[in-house]
Amino acid sequence: MIDRDDLRAAVSAGVVTEAQAARLAALADSRKGARENLNAGDEPFELFKGFNEIFIVVGLVILGAGYLAVAGLSTELGQQNVFSRAILFAALGAVILWALSEYFIRRRRMVAPAITLSIFWAINAGIGLTAWLSEPFMVAQENLNSLPLPLAVTTLAVLAWWARFRVPFAMALIALGAFGVALMWVAARNGTPARIEEIFLLSADGGFAWITLGLGVVFFAIAMAFDMSDPHRVTRRAANGFWLHIIAAPALVNTLALTLLSGEGMNMLLALVLAVFALVAIIIDRRSFLIAAVGYCVTLAFTVFGGEGGAAVILTLGIVLLVLGAFWERIRAVLLRAFAGVLPLDRLPPSTAA
Repeated sequence: MIDRDDLRAAVSAGVVTEAQAARLAALADSRKGARENLNAGDEPFELFKGFNEIFIVVGLVILGAGYLAVAGLSTELGQQNVFSRAILFAALGAVILWALSEYFIRRRRMVAPAITLSIFWAINAGIGLTAWLSEPFMVAQENLNSLPLPLAVTTLAVLAWWARFRVPFAMALIALGAFGVALMWVAARNGTPARIEEIFLLSADGGFAWITLGLGVVFFAIAMAFDMSDPHRVTRRAANGFWLHIIAAPALVNTLALTLLSGEGMNMLLALVLAVFALVAIIIDRRSFLIAAVGYCVTLAFTVFGGEGGAAVILTLGIVLLVLGAFWERIRAVLLRAFAGVLPLDRLPPSTAA
């Protein structure tokens, strides 16, 4: 094991530069933080490092609420220039958020404040850019033609923010923004869907479900690219993949499952599709990807099957989840051996099962 004294000695001897030693130390801390308290095979997940981060998040939320209150009062006092004032306060808010991010994310490397600041940045950019680029009177008349542009620019603003601060949670916001832009663009041309289900029904008019399915596939592919570039999951690349899976999985599962459910005699095919999703989740070692299918099954049990049928589905699902949780690594090891000649095992998380 190479410790900090070894790194300092290596710098003194000219083996590595001071910058290289700092990067090595940072990588070691990152690996330690990601895996130190995890059992073999566990999926890294971190929302905060300590209560001090929660304390800071509370402060950020109160600060944000106060800033919105001041901005709202100022806007009310100057009703002649409501949108100009909104743009001005959004621009000032962007400067403040960027400065806070430089300190809490780049310097302090805090997790919970980084997530909070990501959300604040997206909201602030959305408010300012909508006030600047949209047509409020068109929106008031349910004409959405002016909304895709500000939402697209907002998504690009979040992408730029991610490029600077590399907060994995921002990937989820970027993916949601892309979904919003695509769906609003279709709605502006084909009209808004009459029911929320039309966003996921491939047989519905308007093409919303095809957009949802296509973007789900795209973001799943990007998530897998992040995952396969870091199979041991010790860097932020794997964390980026985690949040993209959280967004991609519901888009894929809901679209395919609702479409199959809308047809007659498709229950067996639906069960097969959900089983395939479970198989994919186990192979790529992403319990987070499977949660979307699980949540959908629970919803189906209550809304579609109901009564004794719903109770049976819930009971079966509970048993399956307990078995998967208890024997996930063993099941995964069997699957990896079965697909050894097909899958790039060197780019997937290694199995820890004996």
